[in-house]
Amino acid sequence: MNKKKSLAVVIGAVVLVLLLGFTTIVGFGPTGTGAARNILLGLDLSGGVSITYRAVGEEAPSAEDMSDTIYKLQQRVASYSTEAQVYQEGSDRINIEIPGVSDANAILEELGKPGSLTFELSDGTVVLEGTDVKTATAGTTPDEMGNSQNVVELVLTDEGSTKFAEATSENIGNIIYIVYDDQVISSPVVQTAITGGTAQITGMADHEEAERLASSIRIGSLSIELEELRSNVVGASLGQKAISTSLMAGIIGLILVILFMAVVYRVPGIVAGVSLLIYTGLDLLCLNAFDLTLTISGIAGIILSIGMAVDANVIIYARIREEIAAGASVKTAIKTGFQKALSAILDGNITTLIAAAVLAWKGTGSIQGFAQTLALGIVLSMFTACVVSRLIMNAVYTLGVQDEKYYGRAKQVKPIDFVGKRKIFFVISIVLVLSGPVAMLIHNGTDGRILNYSLEFMGGTATTVTFNEDYTIEELEEQVQPVIESVTGDANIQMQKVTGGNQVIIKTRELSVDERQEMEEKLVSDFGVDDTLISTESISSTISSEMRSDAVVAVLIATILMLLYIWFRFKDIRFATSAVIALLHDVLVVLACYAIVWISVGNTFIACMLTIVGYSINATIVIFDRIRENLKGMKKKDSIADVVNLSITQTLTRSIYTSITTFIMVAMLYVLGVSSIREFALPLMVGIICGGYSSVCITGPLWYVMKTKIKSKQ
Repeated sequence: MNKKKSLAVVIGAVVLVLLLGFTTIVGFGPTGTGAARNILLGLDLSGGVSITYRAVGEEAPSAEDMSDTIYKLQQRVASYSTEAQVYQEGSDRINIEIPGVSDANAILEELGKPGSLTFELSDGTVVLEGTDVKTATAGTTPDEMGNSQNVVELVLTDEGSTKFAEATSENIGNIIYIVYDDQVISSPVVQTAITGGTAQITGMADHEEAERLASSIRIGSLSIELEELRSNVVGASLGQKAISTSLMAGIIGLILVILFMAVVYRVPGIVAGVSLLIYTGLDLLCLNAFDLTLTISGIAGIILSIGMAVDANVIIYARIREEIAAGASVKTAIKTGFQKALSAILDGNITTLIAAAVLAWKGTGSIQGFAQTLALGIVLSMFTACVVSRLIMNAVYTLGVQDEKYYGRAKQVKPIDFVGKRKIFFVISIVLVLSGPVAMLIHNGTDGRILNYSLEFMGGTATTVTFNEDYTIEELEEQVQPVIESVTGDANIQMQKVTGGNQVIIKTRELSVDERQEMEEKLVSDFGVDDTLISTESISSTISSEMRSDAVVAVLIATILMLLYIWFRFKDIRFATSAVIALLHDVLVVLACYAIVWISVGNTFIACMLTIVGYSINATIVIFDRIRENLKGMKKKDSIADVVNLSITQTLTRSIYTSITTFIMVAMLYVLGVSSIREFALPLMVGIICGGYSSVCITGPLWYVMKTKIKSKQ
């Protein structure tokens, strides 16, 4: 690279940072002017539409039918936002909350009347009910000429298969009308008897038409027919303070990380800082471009990902220093450092990307949204570290910053005997892991719950109150929330304002009759509320049992695939087994933190656990990559224990520095964030410390034990 090109790269990087800074930080929020103001925000940040449906019929539907309907509705409204929530209210009502939209009528018109699907003949005879349809998906298939055509695939229940076989056998050449919400949405002609329980609807003009028809059939085939009871536009459940403090935490944390990197790694540290700024801007712009929904925990996740994005830079710069210490020139060290760091960076990020892909595939709701955001961060962090940083680093060197003092030299450090101290580390880990079940047993005996499950997991009580004045969310948090807490004894409270009035929806844990009465009395006495304008209803959890099982299945599949990938890459099942055991160790220790500190277990709990898994596997892969490399150059006098100790010691600085930079970002969230953010940040800080500890003190020694005790083909 000549000096002109190098100068262009440096100037281009500075201009890119300024442009991205303007379009993201300056442009963020509803009053901004940049592209980032169009980022979709969750209910907690921007509010949205709340629609309440009631089951049609005199008798209350069964719990099984309600659960099935809620799960299918959740899948349907996920097309609007992965953060959309569906939960039961009372015995026969279902509430849908969709963030980022403000036109309830448009949503109602698009959804129509759930559960009102029939398949009818021309005389009106119903041959199939909506409940006879198991699934409906849009797809493509070749026609008679071999050309691709858009179709909708129907899979029927056993009862539906029998009905449809009889109806189609008797009506070949006739039309069977598909009627949804009293309107004909498709008029397919029966071409042959359909006896296999599956059918195709052809004749769609494009994929969008096929998707709309499949979506209408899915929502029309719900177990229960629903009718609209009421709809509202609700405001954000968190005030502007939550956003501003989180952004401030991110800015301060980013500045501290850049300063830390500059002090520790000198010129490469400054380059890393520029790459981090570019990464942050690109991440926010891509959130807008891919229509990903951003919640307050999503903001926290982005801030955390900035700390994790430093990891690749740390790996590279540590390698550069090692090459300089080994006698290489600065130019050669830069080239070799990037090359040698690549395998560890790729392996660490690909394993996490595997988890993200599986979670996006099998997960639902907020889990799917988290997976999409995680995958985006992984791809961008690899790009900025391996491409952007490399370009800037080479440009800076070409422009004359070539002295070794600007890059540093790795010091020769005597290997630490981690393997020899393995029994101490294993005992510490066992104690930490077992502290969780002990705390859970104690809580179960005193409180009846092993964990502090939140509204999202347990459901609770929704109290609708019409106040005499229009309180802001900040005023509600400062004045009303303490009064509610005095009744519930629990800080896990959610409040939503209904736009265009003084009505507020207060969601708490399940309240007894006496507690409901006490809350009503306090609202009347403290705020002068008319008691006739207070109503309460029991609400179900927003995380259904099906969503939980989907999440568990997704995590299990992701773990198996990560194990297989590590086995394939390292050619030794013991590497993979050690990594998975370390992941389990970290998850259990963080779970113990939730139990001991009694932190609320809600949506952020799932995000926290998944984040820890991604963070921990990265740190472990770096150490395993060095063990693999050192095994190839192993001398006859060296033992396996020597190789493990040397590898851990060589990567120890990286492990410490990455933990520090990530911890800084999360600590800023904990110090400056609102209560809900602090409940997310505390277990993350525990997870960061635990992940660093397990990678350094557990995985290597554990692999050594397996290596020396268990025979395996190399």
